[in-house]
Amino acid sequence: MKKVKLVAHEDEFCEKIFRLSSVPAVKDALGLPDGTLDDTIRFSRLVREEEKSGTRVPRVILNEHNQLVGLTDLMFIDDAKKSCHIGTWIGQEYWGQGFNEASKVEMLKIAFEELGLSNVFAGARTVNIRSQKAQEKLPFISLHVEAEFPEEHQALENKEKQPCVLHVFQKEDFEAYLASLNIKEE
Repeated sequence: MKKVKLVAHEDEFCEKIFRLSSVPAVKDALGLPDGTLDDTIRFSRLVREEEKSGTRVPRVILNEHNQLVGLTDLMFIDDAKKSCHIGTWIGQEYWGQGFNEASKVEMLKIAFEELGLSNVFAGARTVNIRSQKAQEKLPFISLHVEAEFPEEHQALENKEKQPCVLHVFQKEDFEAYLASLNIKEE
Protein backbone atom coordinates (compact mmCIF):
# COMPACT_ATOMS: atom_id res chain seq x y z
CA MET A 1 0.00 0.00 0.00
CA LYS A 2 1.08 3.57 -0.70
CA LYS A 3 2.64 5.36 2.27
CA VAL A 4 1.28 8.75 3.31
CA LYS A 5 1.79 11.08 6.21
CA LEU A 6 -1.10 13.10 7.61
CA VAL A 7 -0.18 16.43 9.15
CA ALA A 8 -2.08 19.36 10.62
CA HIS A 9 -3.00 22.34 8.45
CA GLU A 10 -0.50 25.21 8.41
CA ASP A 11 -0.48 28.46 6.45
CA GLU A 12 2.60 27.22 4.57
CA PHE A 13 0.42 24.62 2.78
CA CYS A 14 -2.22 27.07 1.57
CA GLU A 15 -0.62 28.00 -1.74
CA LYS A 16 -0.35 24.34 -2.80
CA ILE A 17 -3.88 23.59 -1.53
CA PHE A 18 -5.16 26.53 -3.55
CA ARG A 19 -3.30 25.40 -6.68
CA LEU A 20 -4.48 21.78 -6.46
CA SER A 21 -8.08 22.70 -5.60
CA SER A 22 -8.31 25.27 -8.42
CA VAL A 23 -7.93 22.63 -11.14
CA PRO A 24 -11.41 22.42 -12.74
CA ALA A 25 -11.76 18.65 -12.31
CA VAL A 26 -11.15 19.00 -8.56
CA LYS A 27 -12.91 22.33 -8.03
CA ASP A 28 -16.05 21.17 -9.84
CA ALA A 29 -16.16 17.81 -8.04
CA LEU A 30 -15.92 19.61 -4.71
CA GLY A 31 -18.49 22.20 -5.73
CA LEU A 32 -16.08 25.03 -4.93
CA PRO A 33 -16.70 28.53 -6.21
CA ASP A 34 -13.89 30.41 -7.92
CA GLY A 35 -11.74 31.45 -5.01
CA THR A 36 -8.52 33.16 -4.06
CA LEU A 37 -5.47 32.24 -2.04
CA ASP A 38 -6.91 34.38 0.77
CA ASP A 39 -10.05 32.20 0.72
CA THR A 40 -7.87 29.12 1.10
CA ILE A 41 -6.00 30.68 4.02
CA ARG A 42 -9.32 31.53 5.71
CA PHE A 43 -10.54 27.95 5.13
CA SER A 44 -7.36 26.49 6.61
CA ARG A 45 -7.63 28.70 9.68
CA LEU A 46 -11.33 27.85 10.08
CA VAL A 47 -10.73 24.08 10.07
CA ARG A 48 -7.96 24.52 12.63
CA GLU A 49 -10.44 26.34 14.88
CA GLU A 50 -13.01 23.58 14.34
CA GLU A 51 -10.40 21.03 15.37
CA LYS A 52 -9.83 22.93 18.62
CA SER A 53 -13.58 22.74 19.31
CA GLY A 54 -13.59 18.96 18.73
CA THR A 55 -15.96 18.88 15.75
CA ARG A 56 -13.39 18.20 13.04
CA VAL A 57 -10.02 16.53 12.43
CA PRO A 58 -8.56 18.13 9.28
CA ARG A 59 -5.34 16.76 7.81
CA VAL A 60 -3.05 17.51 4.90
CA ILE A 61 -1.96 14.41 2.96
CA LEU A 62 1.76 14.24 2.17
CA ASN A 63 3.32 11.62 -0.09
CA GLU A 64 6.58 9.75 0.55
CA HIS A 65 8.51 12.84 -0.67
CA ASN A 66 6.62 15.15 1.74
CA GLN A 67 4.72 16.71 -1.17
CA LEU A 68 1.15 17.80 -0.51
CA VAL A 69 -1.20 15.61 -2.58
CA GLY A 70 -4.60 16.42 -1.04
CA LEU A 71 -6.71 16.92 2.07
CA THR A 72 -8.78 14.64 4.27
CA ASP A 73 -11.12 15.45 7.14
CA LEU A 74 -13.18 13.81 9.81
CA MET A 75 -16.11 16.19 10.29
CA PHE A 76 -19.43 16.42 12.09
CA ILE A 77 -17.93 14.36 14.90
CA ASP A 78 -20.75 13.21 17.18
CA ASP A 79 -19.48 11.57 20.36
CA ALA A 80 -23.00 10.58 21.45
CA LYS A 81 -23.65 8.68 18.20
CA LYS A 82 -20.00 7.56 17.99
CA SER A 83 -19.94 8.68 14.35
CA CYS A 84 -18.63 11.27 11.94
CA HIS A 85 -18.27 11.89 8.22
CA ILE A 86 -15.07 11.68 6.20
CA GLY A 87 -14.14 13.74 3.20
CA THR A 88 -11.05 13.44 1.04
CA TRP A 89 -9.85 15.04 -2.12
CA ILE A 90 -6.68 14.30 -4.04
CA GLY A 91 -5.05 16.69 -6.49
CA GLN A 92 -5.64 15.61 -10.09
CA GLU A 93 -1.94 15.07 -10.81
CA TYR A 94 -1.94 12.44 -8.04
CA TRP A 95 -5.08 10.54 -9.07
CA GLY A 96 -4.84 6.79 -9.50
CA GLN A 97 -1.73 6.41 -7.33
CA GLY A 98 -3.32 4.92 -4.19
CA PHE A 99 -3.42 8.06 -2.05
CA ASN A 100 -7.17 7.83 -1.41
CA GLU A 101 -6.99 4.38 0.17
CA ALA A 102 -3.79 5.12 2.08
CA SER A 103 -5.17 8.35 3.54
CA LYS A 104 -8.49 6.69 4.43
CA VAL A 105 -6.64 3.97 6.36
CA GLU A 106 -4.73 6.55 8.37
CA MET A 107 -7.82 8.69 9.05
CA LEU A 108 -9.90 5.67 10.06
CA LYS A 109 -7.20 4.72 12.56
CA ILE A 110 -7.72 8.16 14.12
CA ALA A 111 -11.52 7.78 14.06
CA PHE A 112 -11.68 4.29 15.52
CA GLU A 113 -8.56 4.05 17.69
CA GLU A 114 -8.10 7.61 18.97
CA LEU A 115 -11.64 9.00 18.94
CA GLY A 116 -13.41 5.73 19.78
CA LEU A 117 -16.01 6.06 17.00
CA SER A 118 -18.01 3.16 15.56
CA ASN A 119 -19.20 4.53 12.19
CA VAL A 120 -17.55 6.87 9.71
CA PHE A 121 -19.85 7.92 6.89
CA ALA A 122 -18.66 8.68 3.37
CA GLY A 123 -21.07 10.32 1.01
CA ALA A 124 -20.93 11.51 -2.56
CA ARG A 125 -23.21 13.51 -4.79
CA THR A 126 -24.85 11.16 -7.27
CA VAL A 127 -23.40 13.29 -10.09
CA ASN A 128 -19.87 12.73 -8.73
CA ILE A 129 -19.20 9.36 -10.33
CA ARG A 130 -15.43 9.61 -9.80
CA SER A 131 -15.85 9.91 -6.03
CA GLN A 132 -18.30 7.01 -5.94
CA LYS A 133 -15.91 4.80 -7.94
CA ALA A 134 -13.02 5.71 -5.62
CA GLN A 135 -15.12 4.75 -2.58
CA GLU A 136 -16.29 1.50 -4.19
CA LYS A 137 -12.66 0.36 -4.57
CA LEU A 138 -12.10 0.39 -0.81
CA PRO A 139 -12.24 -3.17 0.57
CA PHE A 140 -13.43 -2.09 4.03
CA ILE A 141 -16.52 0.00 3.16
CA SER A 142 -20.23 -0.86 3.26
CA LEU A 143 -21.93 0.61 0.21
CA HIS A 144 -25.39 2.18 -0.17
CA VAL A 145 -26.48 2.29 3.47
CA GLU A 146 -29.09 4.99 2.87
CA ALA A 147 -31.94 2.78 4.17
CA GLU A 148 -29.95 1.70 7.22
CA PHE A 149 -29.03 5.29 8.17
CA PRO A 150 -31.87 7.47 6.78
CA GLU A 151 -31.17 10.45 9.09
CA GLU A 152 -27.50 10.59 8.03
CA HIS A 153 -28.52 10.31 4.38
CA GLN A 154 -31.07 13.10 4.69
CA ALA A 155 -28.60 15.35 6.52
CA LEU A 156 -26.05 14.79 3.75
CA GLU A 157 -28.53 15.61 1.00
CA ASN A 158 -29.66 18.71 2.91
CA LYS A 159 -26.05 19.85 3.22
CA GLU A 160 -25.24 19.20 -0.44
CA LYS A 161 -28.64 20.40 -1.69
CA GLN A 162 -28.81 17.52 -4.18
CA PRO A 163 -29.17 13.72 -4.31
CA CYS A 164 -26.35 11.76 -2.69
CA VAL A 165 -25.24 8.22 -1.99
CA LEU A 166 -24.20 7.19 1.51
CA HIS A 167 -21.59 4.60 2.46
CA VAL A 168 -20.13 3.73 5.86
CA PHE A 169 -16.88 2.47 7.32
CA GLN A 170 -17.61 0.41 10.42
CA LYS A 171 -15.05 -0.24 13.12
CA GLU A 172 -15.32 -4.03 13.06
CA ASP A 173 -14.95 -4.20 9.25
CA PHE A 174 -11.92 -1.93 9.37
CA GLU A 175 -10.31 -3.93 12.16
CA ALA A 176 -10.83 -7.14 10.15
CA TYR A 177 -9.21 -5.46 7.14
CA LEU A 178 -6.17 -4.41 9.20
CA ALA A 179 -5.90 -7.92 10.65
CA SER A 180 -5.91 -9.38 7.13
CA LEU A 181 -3.04 -7.05 6.18
CA ASN A 182 -1.02 -8.25 9.18
CA ILE A 183 -1.60 -11.87 8.18
CA LYS A 184 -0.41 -11.14 4.61
CA GLU A 185 2.73 -9.36 5.90
CA GLU A 186 3.77 -12.31 8.12
